[in-house]
Amino acid sequence: MTVYNNKVEIQKHITKLRSQGFTFGFVPTMGALHKGHLSLVNEALTHNDFAVVSIFVNPTQFDNPLDLEKYPRTLERDIELLQAQSGNTIVYAPSVQDIYEGQTKAERFDFDGLEHEMEGKFRDGHFDGVGTIVKRLFEIVTPNTAYFGEKDYQQLAIIKKLVEKHALPVTIVGCEIHRDPSGLAMSSRNERLKPDYKKEAPFIYKTLLAAKKQFGTKNAKEIVEWVENEFSKHELLKLEYFIIADVTTLKSIETKQNNTNYRAFVAAYADDIRLIDNLALN
Repeated sequence: MTVYNNKVEIQKHITKLRSQGFTFGFVPTMGALHKGHLSLVNEALTHNDFAVVSIFVNPTQFDNPLDLEKYPRTLERDIELLQAQSGNTIVYAPSVQDIYEGQTKAERFDFDGLEHEMEGKFRDGHFDGVGTIVKRLFEIVTPNTAYFGEKDYQQLAIIKKLVEKHALPVTIVGCEIHRDPSGLAMSSRNERLKPDYKKEAPFIYKTLLAAKKQFGTKNAKEIVEWVENEFSKHELLKLEYFIIADVTTLKSIETKQNNTNYRAFVAAYADDIRLIDNLALN
């Protein structure tokens, strides 16, 4: 496994390998790797000759400076986890300077309104930061395919829109949410959960499952009210939002239509740690 910190050097390496006919699957991460990340890497290795994994905590997608400061940075451990994987892996762990060259600010993007739903209502400028870093990484790595987890479903939809609108030559693949045995969606933020909160956090997934069960007989408005009531009774988890949305527009609905797919989306705080999850309803 090779680790690069400089975009010029990794581009030279990839260009040389590409000239020999090799293909590249890309997994962009912010580090603090867990089994969910590794499942994406395995997917990339299964369908490509090489997996490229970026490890970069991107400052332009954080609306909360304290959240950026507290975000876990475990590069040595991350590299050890990747070394334990079988297959050809290339790691790109750049500095902020290498990515932004002294201009650490986000570009402005139009994602046809997807950026204004859900997370966009609570995290100002977040998706401009996501679009900026993903576009730059695609330009540096030039992958054939890139792999993203469905836990950040809105982000996945926005990246697909980014590729479409900017005609980027990469195929985007969404992969199922990786969960621990309790049902909690795996996230780098989970490592910061205090024991009591980690024990209670699977309530989020249990509530999603219950909402899915009700979706066959109740309308969306009734389900949302039920979920809000369930969270109001929970002592440790504070609900930020729960919505049922059309998977194409990500707009919330009150009544469902035939021949339309829906997902339930939730964001909640466990102490000061923000957790998100989602589940297909049909």
